[in-house]
Amino acid sequence: MARPPKVPRPIEDRPSKTQLKADAHELQLLGEHLAEMTKDQLDQLDLPEILRDAIDELKKVGKHEATRRQMQYIGKCMRDVDPEPIRAQIDRWEMGTKANKAAFKTSERWRDRLIAEPAAIDEFLLEWPAVERAELQKLVTLARTQAARGDAPAASRQVFRAIYRVLLKV
Repeated sequence: MARPPKVPRPIEDRPSKTQLKADAHELQLLGEHLAEMTKDQLDQLDLPEILRDAIDELKKVGKHEATRRQMQYIGKCMRDVDPEPIRAQIDRWEMGTKANKAAFKTSERWRDRLIAEPAAIDEFLLEWPAVERAELQKLVTLARTQAARGDAPAASRQVFRAIYRVLLKV
């Protein structure tokens, strides 16, 4: 007796079970991230009421197992939400924080250079010509004087603030 010919299975255009699990895990992690946010941050996001209630309820839950179950529920609620706008807003917040940190560190380096090296003011003004030279020169001179006398670095802080404001505008 001959075997019947093999009929190829139809190819389905749906995601694999592994992909579905990975997507669910991603949503669970996003839900955990939402649970760590402050009330003000959550207010800025356009979350469905059921998800927002679940997150608020999580903050009231105390026991470990209850917290785990509530997080599972938040993950389930996340399935009905488009995660991309939420992720985009979180990315914008994180980029703003990174930019502030970078501007802070750069301002500290420039402040130290301006106080230590007299020629550094010309280099600074070449990079940021919008800064008023006379005002910056006055602050730097005062900061050098205070540092030489051992006084509190009030002028040094003012130099830093002036640089930081310029860097944040860029």
